[in-house]
Amino acid sequence: MVALAGLNSRWEAFAQLLTLLVVFIFVLALTYFATRWAGNMQKTKMAGRNIQILETMRVSNTKYIQIIKIGSKCFAVAVCKDTITYLSEINEQELTYSSESKTINTDGFKAILEKFKKDKPDN
Repeated sequence: MVALAGLNSRWEAFAQLLTLLVVFIFVLALTYFATRWAGNMQKTKMAGRNIQILETMRVSNTKYIQIIKIGSKCFAVAVCKDTITYLSEINEQELTYSSESKTINTDGFKAILEKFKKDKPDN
């Protein structure tokens, strides 16, 4: 009878472990899909047709200068921690674009990781 009780407690422990594993996987999957849904929702909200950030340059840790295009006009603004300050209007013909700034990196994480692996010097 004692051996049977020990066997039952092992099965109960195994069932609890299996249940915990299933719940853990469910929570991970739920978190993954919720994050993707929230990211896609943010992306569609941020993708405007009339406002574009053409270039950003870091001045210090919390200060940036950005060139933005609103409609057909370009502006330079200073972006700080709590404020955005208008600097000037810029003629778009005066701007120069490099081939890198025109292309948006749409590579996946794996492609970016492979690029960094190739660039890493062998020790």
